Amino acid sequence: MTDYVDSYSAREAQRLHDQAHTLSALLHDDTRYAPGSRVLEVACGVGAQTAILLRNSPGVRLTSIDIAHGSLVQARAQARAQGAGEPRFCRCDLYAPPYADAAFDHLFLCFVLEHLADPPRALRGLLRVLKPGGTCTVIEGDHGSCYFHPHTAAAQRAWDCLIRVQAALGGDSLIGRRLYPLLRAAGLRELAVSPRNVYCDAGRPAWMDGFVMKTIIPMVEGVREAALAGGLIDADTWAQGIADLHATGRAPQGTFCYTFFKGVGRK
Repeated sequence: MTDYVDSYSAREAQRLHDQAHTLSALLHDDTRYAPGSRVLEVACGVGAQTAILLRNSPGVRLTSIDIAHGSLVQARAQARAQGAGEPRFCRCDLYAPPYADAAFDHLFLCFVLEHLADPPRALRGLLRVLKPGGTCTVIEGDHGSCYFHPHTAAAQRAWDCLIRVQAALGGDSLIGRRLYPLLRAAGLRELAVSPRNVYCDAGRPAWMDGFVMKTIIPMVEGVREAALAGGLIDADTWAQGIADLHATGRAPQGTFCYTFFKGVGRK
């Protein structure tokens, strides 16, 4: 797995939880599993999606894996605080999950493939532990789908740093548009990929706050040091770009659009 494009800081953990809460209905309301189903959540991170899975599918037998011990500690604490049940947590490499063939009824991956140097290899290894007929759900964003108003050259340059930093780490923040061919090449059938569009303006203040101000802009701000160190942008342009992005969330005329992609297929 590549380095995570965002830090594992307390601020990033909060951003992930804000993101999950804001996007819960848009991304997760149609993901529900029968009681007793064996579900593997891949790269659970700090548990931002874990609580949603447990809430939407009471009675599932959830196993959540991640490579980072610190993230698993936070995920376990989050699950306990939510009181929706506690999954099994396991620290392991998602390229080689330590489970028997066909051990799970369903796989769930959210914002995972974008961070991987080799998504096809990861999918092959994960599908090994999925039973024949089981489902695989994958959710990814596409940073190239972003557009906003007011649009400035500095804001666009700051946004593009997010894409370029992730690419330098070996990931692909444009992976949303590749979701269908990736899942099809992995062998999934009955495959359906749907776009999930986020649109924010002053008439939707909860989205402006939860998505633009607490999710997207903090994500861009998180790559500042890497962008400056890599010579992708100078400090003054960066500062202006971030200020301009904030204007899209605060100005009465500001708007912001972004598209996620959700793929569901069967083994």
